[in-house]
Amino acid sequence: QVHLVESGGGLVQAGGSLRLSCAASGRTFSSNAMGWFRQAPGKEREFVAAINWNGGGTSYADSVKGQFTISRDNAKNTVYLQMNSLKPEDTAVYFCAAKTGWYQIQNQRKYDYWGQGTQVTVSS
Repeated sequence: QVHLVESGGGLVQAGGSLRLSCAASGRTFSSNAMGWFRQAPGKEREFVAAINWNGGGTSYADSVKGQFTISRDNAKNTVYLQMNSLKPEDTAVYFCAAKTGWYQIQNQRKYDYWGQGTQVTVSS
């Protein structure tokens, strides 16, 4: 069992930065791949970024490549999402999630555990 709690969301002006954190509890965190997803108002939840169990592999949605960076600290049971050059279209609720393995890492249906989400609002 893995329990996930996101933090770090808030209101930021366009061009600004935020760092989201996802704190995990549970013995299996360091063996799980972790992902970030987001859901904008009126839209479906979409994949943002993922990182493998030891941080040696990452995957990004095309829309955030070069703008967002995912990282993890297994000693702290925490995964991060550094978001730079934020745009109004990045406004969404951001969720972290955990899964075993790297298979279909961008497929949200393959994730086993989810956090409650944190709101990110980017003003123009």
